[in-house]
Amino acid sequence: MKLVGKYVDKNGAGYVSLRPEDDEDMWHLYNIIQQGDLVRAPAIRRVQNVSATGSTESHRVKLNLTIQVSRVEFSSSGAPSSSADQASSPMGSSSAAPTTTAALHISGPMGAFHTLDIEGNRDVRIEKVDGWDSVALARVEESCVPGRGAEVGAVVCGEGTAAFCLLSQHMTLVTHRISVPIPRKASAPGTSQYEKAMARFYAILYDAFVRHIPYTSPSLRAIVLASPGWVREGVFNAMMVEAGRRGDKTLSKALREKTVKVHVSSAHVHSLVEVLKSPEIVAQLKETKFAREGIVLDKFFKMLGVDEMRAWYGPDHVRLAADRGAIGTLLISDELFRASDPKLRKTYVELVEGVQQKGAEVVMFSSMHESGQQLNQLTGIAAILTFPLDVEVVEAEEREAGEEERRQQETKTLDGGG
Repeated sequence: MKLVGKYVDKNGAGYVSLRPEDDEDMWHLYNIIQQGDLVRAPAIRRVQNVSATGSTESHRVKLNLTIQVSRVEFSSSGAPSSSADQASSPMGSSSAAPTTTAALHISGPMGAFHTLDIEGNRDVRIEKVDGWDSVALARVEESCVPGRGAEVGAVVCGEGTAAFCLLSQHMTLVTHRISVPIPRKASAPGTSQYEKAMARFYAILYDAFVRHIPYTSPSLRAIVLASPGWVREGVFNAMMVEAGRRGDKTLSKALREKTVKVHVSSAHVHSLVEVLKSPEIVAQLKETKFAREGIVLDKFFKMLGVDEMRAWYGPDHVRLAADRGAIGTLLISDELFRASDPKLRKTYVELVEGVQQKGAEVVMFSSMHESGQQLNQLTGIAAILTFPLDVEVVEAEEREAGEEERRQQETKTLDGGG
């Protein structure tokens, strides 16, 4: 993301102009733009002119349109699938990241003509009627950090199947899938239909890999081969042999230096959660945001199992823990900050700011990562406490305090009436 312009005063009033450049930038915009915001961006409209004779003429006009947001919709790029029946053309030693295909559609309150489709490399100006809060400004700052890109390329594979994924700071993107029918393994090695089918699978996988995994990118820190059995070893060996045969020294070097082979329980994209918790990946990627999300969520679930008084979740309970200064780590989903009710969003912003002021760590989870989706199943908010608190005791104290406040209010009313 490029920061084109910015003016925000000390009260949060003002605007930010941004230029999205890739899918992750679109995701950032989706999290920055809220209902009620004023958004200005290029748009194309068809204009009809009626002549004096009654004939009509229509033409397309490019203009800059400003609308007040009533709804924001995000759709990520899809992952095309290829099978053994589809042609797969060799790409030599070339490697390129997938093109930007995520879409952001913004609707205004006046119907079909008041819409904006945000496009890559087009400037977007955002003005918040209620002012910019600390969470939104932090998101803008994070989105404009230079040198971002996919940090992990992963291939989750089984016998004849593979899903190609790119993991960046805020997104897990499935870029491609392949499926090749594999018959049952025969006893005669080297001549069976099974081994011929596996050889075909390896060839298709190789060509898909060089198209969908940006192995020449300096930001790519690891290439993960994950499978529930021995398949990952076969995939790695086959790719090394084919890279040598084609003279692709760049790929051979990337595979040798960056490949991490991980066992997972199933050949499914959801297995990436297991991958990110594996010791090999933790050691290599411990500084990345998405790895940190997985580690913290795993720590929360372990704490929930061994000492549930130090693992709280749900908005009401987490607020109670925050009021007592008990939160050591706050886990919160970015989905909560897309609430249509500005008052609700404000309560979450105040919660984050409050626990940060007391020295707690705040981990913002992306709902485009599997770990964020798991947190959303737990209401989107949880906390690891620095000391144990009994929920029932705290709730009883809150009820008692509320009753005492009510009694005092009634006493003041009676005194005033007397």
